[in-house]
Amino acid sequence: MSPPEFTLLFITVAVGALFQVSIGFGLGLLAAPVIAIFDPSLTPVVVLLLATGVTAAVLVLEGGQLDLRGAGWALAGRVPGAAGGAALVAVLPARQLALLVAVVVLAGVVVSLRGFVPAPRRRAVLLAGLMSGLMGTATSIGGPPMAMVWQRLSGPRLRATMSGFFLAGSVMSLAILAATGAVHTYSLWHTALLAPAAAIGVLLARPLSSRLDMRRTRGVAMVLAVASATALVIQQFV
Repeated sequence: MSPPEFTLLFITVAVGALFQVSIGFGLGLLAAPVIAIFDPSLTPVVVLLLATGVTAAVLVLEGGQLDLRGAGWALAGRVPGAAGGAALVAVLPARQLALLVAVVVLAGVVVSLRGFVPAPRRRAVLLAGLMSGLMGTATSIGGPPMAMVWQRLSGPRLRATMSGFFLAGSVMSLAILAATGAVHTYSLWHTALLAPAAAIGVLLARPLSSRLDMRRTRGVAMVLAVASATALVIQQFV
C-alpha cells in the first residue's frame, strides 16, 4: 500500500469512526469498500478490530442508555449469522468478496433511503441480528439491518444499544474468523497502524455531535458509502 493510499484510508477510518460515534454506524460502511480497493485481504478483519475499539468507546460514554434486552435478542440472532459469514469468507475468492462488500453497502443505502421502519418486535430484532451477523462477519458491514430495526430509538439510546450489540457481535465474529484462520499478523499490523485514525474520529465526534444535524450527517455518510462502493465495483472490472 503506497503512502497516498494509506493516507486516504487513514482519513476514511477517522471519518467512519466519527460517523459511528455520532449516528451509531458508519465505520464499516465507509472503510470496508476503501480497504477492499487497496488490499482485499484486509477485509473483514481490520474493520472488525477497529469497530471493536470504537464501539467500546461509545459504550463507555453512553452505556447508561443501552437497551440490554433488545441487544440480547439481536445477539441471539447474530450467532448463526456469524457462522454463515465466516463460511463465506472461507470459500469466496478475494474478488467475489470485494464485490459482496460493494453489494452489501449499496443494498444498505437503498433500504435506508426507502425509509422502511419495521416494528422492533422480537422476531424482527432476531432477523436483523442474523442478517447483521452474516453481513458483518463476511464483509464487516453489519450496521444497516440494526439501524433499520432500531431507528425509532432516541440518539443516545440508539448509539448505546447499537454499540453494545456491535461490540459483542464483533468479538463473536472475530473469534469465529480466528478459528477458521482468517485472522493473521498482516491484518493485526495494519489495524495497529489505523487505530490512531479511529481514535481521532472518536475524539472529534464528542464535541461535534451536538452541532451535527443527524439527518444531514446520515445523508453524507450514505453518499460517501455509495461513492466508495461504486469505485470498488469499477475496480473489479477494469
